[in-house]
Amino acid sequence: MRILLIAFLALFLTSCEDKQTTKQKAPIKDKDSLKTTVEAKPKKKTAITYPKLTDANAMEFFLEYEKEHKENTVRITTDFGTIDILLYDKTKFHRANFIYLTKLKYFDGTQFYRVVENFIIQGGSSDDYNIAKRRRKIGKYLLPPDTKRGYTHKRGAVSMPSSEIENAYKLASPYQFFIVQRPGGADYLDKGYTVFGEVIRGMDVVDEINKVETDEGEWPLQNVYIRKVEILR
Repeated sequence: MRILLIAFLALFLTSCEDKQTTKQKAPIKDKDSLKTTVEAKPKKKTAITYPKLTDANAMEFFLEYEKEHKENTVRITTDFGTIDILLYDKTKFHRANFIYLTKLKYFDGTQFYRVVENFIIQGGSSDDYNIAKRRRKIGKYLLPPDTKRGYTHKRGAVSMPSSEIENAYKLASPYQFFIVQRPGGADYLDKGYTVFGEVIRGMDVVDEINKVETDEGEWPLQNVYIRKVEILR
């Protein structure tokens, strides 16, 4: 009987020790770990929207746009190489227009669609439906000439052609431009077309494009793409 009593007490004490050990090994929960962490969501950037341009609002729009967008150097990447262009600050509407279209990536995928041997290369258009679609989205407008700034159609001059629509005031087509390739320039164009920039690097590329074979309409037989136009500064 005494032996049974001793065995019972030993079993009881062992059981108590196990319970104490279990309590000590129980993990301690950090109060902070019970809190739900709420991360602040990043604020969405508000997309800048621009009005659809027309003859009625284009000039006012570019007057304001050029005050905030002072970039004046761009790079045109073509199938033949790159052409760097300096845009003149004095022809502010035409500079602002070119910078605006560049930032909208309008020129990407357009072509030098007109090449006149020993005279000019003209770009900014295409027979691609998507390019016409871009124009409709941006707007239909013309820019007045700005020919009294002292700039001439020297070799390397960047100028804006008149609209295809006949108009007495030589209103310019804002989506297109031409570069004078002729060695002696073409100063007889000075009074009718706006020079708004000049090539500062890449005239060798202009010369190569000017050599391509064209059809009777002066359109290159093999498309000369403007892959992209980007702002350098």
